[in-house]
Amino acid sequence: MLNKKSQIFTIIAIVLVLLIFLSYRISTHFLNREPIRMRIETMEKFMFSLEKDLERQMYILGFRTIFLAERYITQKGEYIDNMTELINETFFEGTVYGEDKSEILNGVRYQDIQDTISNVAAKINVNITFDNVTVSLTQEDPWHVAVILEGNLTLEDKTGVASWKKRERIKALVEVENFEDPLFIINTNARISRKINRTIYKPFVSGSDVSNLSNHLNAGLYTNTSLAPSFLDRLEGNMEADENGIESFVNPIELSNQGIPIEDKTLVDYLYFSSQNPQAHHVTGMPSWFKIDEGHVDIYGVSGLIYD
Repeated sequence: MLNKKSQIFTIIAIVLVLLIFLSYRISTHFLNREPIRMRIETMEKFMFSLEKDLERQMYILGFRTIFLAERYITQKGEYIDNMTELINETFFEGTVYGEDKSEILNGVRYQDIQDTISNVAAKINVNITFDNVTVSLTQEDPWHVAVILEGNLTLEDKTGVASWKKRERIKALVEVENFEDPLFIINTNARISRKINRTIYKPFVSGSDVSNLSNHLNAGLYTNTSLAPSFLDRLEGNMEADENGIESFVNPIELSNQGIPIEDKTLVDYLYFSSQNPQAHHVTGMPSWFKIDEGHVDIYGVSGLIYD
């Protein structure tokens, strides 16, 4: 009987020791995992913050590059050869056609961004590399230009706890509204300032009521049409049709007031300032000097109001 009791006590003691050991192992396991989890969360937050900051910096880069492009067009009287090449120059070199523009581009150049993210990463004990970087500029839609940054991003904890490697793609949209129309800068020798602002007057015509079209004309507003060049096209002097095209009307009264000779042709801007001269018509209810070409009659809803 005594031996049986001794055996039972021995078994209980062994079980208790095993439970204590397992409890210690489990506790130690979770204690060891907690710092790792927290470290990973810190790095994930850093990655998210970095991506948002890169998007903001690309917006600023795009805005300032367009500003510098328009200043160049105004000063030189020449269009930009290629806007993607220009944004690569502003981003990687901090120049415009070789002329230093660091006072405007400070903080959004490639080296500036590299230095900033490296300094921030060092504060949280992380190594970071961002290489094989490309930047481009595209017309996202009629009213926005997209700045797209791509590169290989590597994030490594200095203690070896965690690391990320990914092909980063950042896109920022820059509104084209309130920028100057390069077409007017070039063709009026910068004597007429025409800012790109989207029309609020639609439909242009209701029956025989052309008041919206008249207001649209007088305010120098823009509408989108696939017959016209896009904003980026206008910066490059390319007047070909584009699915993201925008256009306005030339006001010959403005030209005359600035001593610019007037032509008797359609007032659609990219056609008026070109060598093209498609057949154009007057519109009932509009000023006698207003003319529109046949290709735009339906766009502005004046098909029933035209006359020669």
